[in-house]
Amino acid sequence: MKFFLCVLGMVMIVEGLPYFAFPEKMKLWVQKILEMPDSALRKFGFVLMLAGLFMISLGRG
Repeated sequence: MKFFLCVLGMVMIVEGLPYFAFPEKMKLWVQKILEMPDSALRKFGFVLMLAGLFMISLGRG
C-alpha cells in the first residue's frame, strides 16, 4: 500500500506541474482538447494506457 501511495503521489505531482508552471498555456490546451472529437481522445487515452503498461513491464522485469 505504501508503494501505491507513492506512485499515486508522483502521478499527482506530474499531472499538476504543467498547471502550476504554465497556467495560461494549459487553458489553451484544455480548449483544444474540448474541440477534439471523442474518438481522437479515446485513441490518445488508449495509447497512453498502453505506454504506461509497457513502462510498468519494463520496470518490473
